[in-house]
Amino acid sequence: MVDHVVLRVFVGPDGRGGNPLGVVTDGAQVPDADERQRLAAQLGYSETLFVDDASRGAVDIYTPSARLPFAGHPLVGISWLLRERGQGTEVLRPPAGDVRTWADGDITWIRGRAEWASGRRTRQYASAAEVDALPAPPPGEGWLYAWAWLDEAAGRVRARAFPRRGDNIVEDEATGAAAVILTAELGRPLDIRQGAASQLLTRPHGTGWIEVGGRTAFA
Repeated sequence: MVDHVVLRVFVGPDGRGGNPLGVVTDGAQVPDADERQRLAAQLGYSETLFVDDASRGAVDIYTPSARLPFAGHPLVGISWLLRERGQGTEVLRPPAGDVRTWADGDITWIRGRAEWASGRRTRQYASAAEVDALPAPPPGEGWLYAWAWLDEAAGRVRARAFPRRGDNIVEDEATGAAAVILTAELGRPLDIRQGAASQLLTRPHGTGWIEVGGRTAFA
């Protein structure tokens, strides 16, 4: 097995939750794209990230079935890990483009664009109870981000994420890219409680840019 680190990204304020992320810190171990895809499928995390050049922030992201140009929880996670290892960078470089990153206390932030996360559909439900009651996955096809207001005035949201792409990831515990899309649609800062116990914080930043942040811990 290739050497890798496992993190939990978007951990809740009580230390629970967080979406598991596999990180191959030496991407040269797996230089070929097909090999990376096979390894991501073998590891079985919702995403696996390969670090190609830590000093430049060059990274490559895979689900068990596809390569992604941009994804929130891998980028927040690797930014945290590089900082923990004294290799912190101000810019990450996934295929989509340059992603600014920084830390504010125990929250690691990234800044991306909703168009980098295309293919994910949001659907609002009448209550958090309805979201909680959804089967995993709900009937239908295509990536679904199901959400409802917990407290609309305060921007607090309950959400669950269902990739529905046939690669054994039935439900995503915490999904930064979908949170970016929802924030762009609503045009306001959000405090999203997703999955079993995860927390994502988001806010618009200028024309087309969305910031998403959260806590990370070793799994």
